[in-house]
Amino acid sequence: MLVLLPPSEGKAASGRGAPLKPESLSLPGLAEARAAVLDELVDLCAADEEKAREVLGLSEGLRGEVAKNTELRTAGARPAGEIYTGVLYDSLGLATLDAAARKRARASLLVFSGLWGAVRVDDRIPSYRCSMGVKLPGLGALGTHWRGAMATVMPEAAGEGLVLDLRSSAYTSAWRPKGEVKARTATVRVLHAPTRKVVSHFNKATKGRIVRSLLEAGAAPKDPVELVEALRDLKYVVEEGQAGALDVLVDEIH
Repeated sequence: MLVLLPPSEGKAASGRGAPLKPESLSLPGLAEARAAVLDELVDLCAADEEKAREVLGLSEGLRGEVAKNTELRTAGARPAGEIYTGVLYDSLGLATLDAAARKRARASLLVFSGLWGAVRVDDRIPSYRCSMGVKLPGLGALGTHWRGAMATVMPEAAGEGLVLDLRSSAYTSAWRPKGEVKARTATVRVLHAPTRKVVSHFNKATKGRIVRSLLEAGAAPKDPVELVEALRDLKYVVEEGQAGALDVLVDEIH
């Protein structure tokens, strides 16, 4: 099973250890595309703070994020699973998983990123600010920039099992499963059962809990049908849609 996650907008501070080693990141087929984004992002933020804020869509209060990007090559790095924070990652609770579930997380979770393309949760990265919706002056829209490299790398990364795609729409632009990979890809929508309305904030929390449940159970579904069975075994209320689209119904919004 491969689980595709969005990053968090807010991130923990960089670590105090060794700085980024780009060659150590997973999915080495993305190395050239990563280097191009890293180079332009650092240069942009170092050369013109105001322009960088405009390009990155940052408010005056987030001016410090520009300075942070200038230090990406020298700042301490820490595992991506510690850098990404927010509702989904709080509910996923990587740090509190048992050893077996953490091992599964390292093998099966892939976080998409405007800067790195995609990283595994044990890849060591610095804190940064650069969403997939950004259009860099030289490279253009990052979703488009990543598409070519992803088309080569991701089918292999997907392996032979289920691809559980929990990314937000901005990050799906970088890679959309095709062919037989698409046939074993599932997406999840979270609905408030009494109203049948899509929830937003709690959508992320529920997705985090779903991933945690699957990791703790050691579930290894091969396709969307087996995922439905696994989630129902874990006491989730699930309705099947078309083309691997699943609705998870929750009674309480929390």
